Order: sequence, then C-alpha cells, then structure tokens
Amino acid sequence: MTGPTAPPASRALVIDRPGRHRLVSGTVPAPGPGEVLVRVAAAGICMSDREVYDGHRDAAYVRYPVIPGHEWSGTVEDVGAGVDGALVGRRTVAEGFRACGSCERCRCGETSLCTDGYAETGFTEPGAFADHLVLPARLLHLLPDDADLRAAALLEPAAVVAAAVRAGRPVPGERVAVVGAGTLGLLAVQLLAASSPRELTVIDPRSARGKQALAFGASGARTPGEAKGLVARFDLVVETAGAPTTAGDSCRLARRGGRVVLTGMFAPGAEGIDPVHLSLSQLEVRSVFGAPSSAWSDAVRAFAQGLLDPAPLITHEFPLERFGEAVALVGSGDPTAGKVLLRP
Repeated sequence: MTGPTAPPASRALVIDRPGRHRLVSGTVPAPGPGEVLVRVAAAGICMSDREVYDGHRDAAYVRYPVIPGHEWSGTVEDVGAGVDGALVGRRTVAEGFRACGSCERCRCGETSLCTDGYAETGFTEPGAFADHLVLPARLLHLLPDDADLRAAALLEPAAVVAAAVRAGRPVPGERVAVVGAGTLGLLAVQLLAASSPRELTVIDPRSARGKQALAFGASGARTPGEAKGLVARFDLVVETAGAPTTAGDSCRLARRGGRVVLTGMFAPGAEGIDPVHLSLSQLEVRSVFGAPSSAWSDAVRAFAQGLLDPAPLITHEFPLERFGEAVALVGSGDPTAGKVLLRP
C-alpha cells in the first residue's frame, strides 16, 4: 500500500535584499481567475537584474523580496477561471508591465506609460527566475508551435528595440546609426536592417561586437573615436548603450532635422544634451522605457517571420542553482560574455 503522492514542487530564486539570494522550493502555484501558469523554459539576465541584486536600482522600481526575471519564454501549463483552455501547451512570452488597461495612457495604446502606478514582472511582481510563473493571460504573446524558446527569451529586449524603431520611424534609403552593440544594439541592427537603410553604421569600442553587427546586417562598424568624423551625418540615430556620454554623442551624430531615440538606461551624472545644439539643429529626440503592447506585437511578429534571430547573442547558460555565478558574469566586463540565460 502506497502513501499519498507528494504535490509537485516548484523552485524560485528569491533576492531578499541587495546581495542576498536563496533558492526556495514549494508547491506549484495555481493560476487565479484571468491568469495562466507558465512553465519557464529560459530567462535572460540583464544589467537591470544585476542592479536589483547589487541594490543600485531606483527604490521606486523594485520591491524586495523579489523573484527577478523579466526576460523569459515558456509554455502554458494551466489556466485559471475565465481563461481559454486552448492556451495550455502553447509556447509564449508576455509583456512585463502590469498596465491597468483603463487609464488615459493605456486607452491611447501607451501601456508602458500607465498612470495607475508602476508594476512589472521581475521587479515588483514575481518573475521568471523560477520553474513556474503566474501572470495575467491578457499579457501573453503567443509564439509559433516550433518556436525556439531559448532564443525567444530575448523577446523582451527585442520589444524595447521595436519600440525604439517605432519611435524613430526609419524610411528606406536613410542613413542610420546605432550607438552601442550590446544586446539592445545588436537586436536593433536586425530590425533596422529590415527597413532597407542606405547606410547602417554601428558604433562601439569593442571590435568583436562590431564584427557581429556586420553579420547581423550593418553596413559599417566604427569605434567612438572613428565616429567623431561622422558628425551630423545620420537621419536616424538609435542609442542603446546608456553610457555617460552617449546621449550627447548621439545628438551630435544626427543631421539637422534628424531623429534620435534613446533606449539606454542612464545613471545619475550622465552628460546632458546641449540645448543650444538641440535647438539650432531642430532635432527630434525621443526616449524609450520598456515597451507598449504594440511594440511587443512587432517583435514577436519579426521573430516568427525570421527577421529577428536573437539566438547568436546567447553565450552562457546556467541552472538556477548557479545564479550567483551567472549574475556575477553580467556586467563583469568579460569580453566573451553576451546574453546570459538561466535554464530552470
């Protein structure tokens, strides 16, 4: 005679406070009304996660203790009341912002500017550094049945880039520059190459990243020093680095009447944009923080159609048990480190 079967377990990586993490185990969470349960396939670690771990993220944008993980992919395992059961078994990603859907900004389609207060998966809500994740079904963006879930974990940064491309409005035949060749920059190269630019130049101090940008569709790669000769050359400049000088540098690269989109996360003390130059050059400057629903749709569609392939950006993969080693690699300056994944 056998005893009762133990309920299935689910693990999660919890950061209790800056510098302190632990791997916990409990029962698989159950989705509530309007929610789904996702089995996480892969979750990316980015500098924002490193900031959460180090305690450098603005206190208004994190809530400890927290299960991080805002870049992820997975498969729907269960649904709550009121959710279509046909979702079970579907491969998926999901928006991170828990937008209310009813405020003025949400009703205008600007879900990343929701005025109901900041809430985001992996920062204020449980994230995907776990075996399972529960979230509202309305946030899902379904993937093809044969989608590469390893690569799909990068669709969150791809959605940010898609938001930047939307804001930049590239026109075929234009001269375009991408400042920075990290994850965002290299994804931007892929999406911008699809707009048939006359010139697509990537600016980054790392020669290996420049070579990768060329493989992704860039027509040229320059170091910041070499880019000093490209002042006022570009119709559109997409900044992705978030380095202290790159906002100002990007504006100087744009032609008079050109467009600049800032996507990098700048730290206090970053160099400002010269208002005299901004005014006399009649530049249009936009910034991007996260991605609205429309940009998520763009990124998922480009991925499904093969216009966007994040897989070559992945260089390291770790199990949840090795989170400490994985997060230390992110932002370490290791030249071999690209996108780092956790694989529950």
